[in-house]
Amino acid sequence: MAIDDPFAAEALAELPLSPAPLVRVLAQLRFPAITSLARAEFVAPFQEALRRTYPILRVEPAPNVIINGAAVALGSAPTWRLHDKSDSWRVSLAQDFVALETVSYGSRSDFFARWKEVLSALQKVAELSTYDRHGVRYINRLTGSDLADLRALVRTEVLGVSATPFAATLDQSLCESRFRRDTTNLNARWGILPANATTDPGIEPVNEPSWILDLDMFAGGQRDFQVSAAIAEGITFAERLYAFFRWSVTDELLRRRGGLR
Repeated sequence: MAIDDPFAAEALAELPLSPAPLVRVLAQLRFPAITSLARAEFVAPFQEALRRTYPILRVEPAPNVIINGAAVALGSAPTWRLHDKSDSWRVSLAQDFVALETVSYGSRSDFFARWKEVLSALQKVAELSTYDRHGVRYINRLTGSDLADLRALVRTEVLGVSATPFAATLDQSLCESRFRRDTTNLNARWGILPANATTDPGIEPVNEPSWILDLDMFAGGQRDFQVSAAIAEGITFAERLYAFFRWSVTDELLRRRGGLR
């Protein structure tokens, strides 16, 4: 189904694609710093609430700098990383943010059920009253023979210079656009990356050229925090990002990945 305006389109049911071009999904909530979250005893109930799903805890210490030959802490607090056994899902908690990310996304309903579990665990420990920023991000990637067929798989408006006759000589090309409505922003980045290259920690390099579609929707500004409202907001973001993805690609891509017959 063609989409003329991803911001006006009704919420679309997700089409299962195999293999899916989606390589990573993230949600993050930023809030005013809570210094107690630097202490293991304060974070322990948060870990216990999630330990059945994310049994592995890794602590990322505060970074150090070397001054006159000695390591000196910069003063920032550690980040607590909780993983599942396959390391395909990760929860991160620091003094001023909590995040959920996965490289094994199954569905919107599953992801936001997990996000609700994370936010509920944090609320019991930290009793958040406000938050500063909430965002959801979907990163897609095409590689291999799909690169030669980009003009058949991706809209011309998105491809830009990648759709030109001389695109075969293109080594790298990235476009970034921001769309804004009130306090909500949608950042869209797409383009060609060479092998072993990245432009962002969220985009892991691969050993071959690739085309990425990186979509990030977020709202900023201090607001009252409630778990149910944050989950509803996140689902709305995910629906808009999915509509943007569906606007960006063609039915041919969906057919090749089993989403359309």
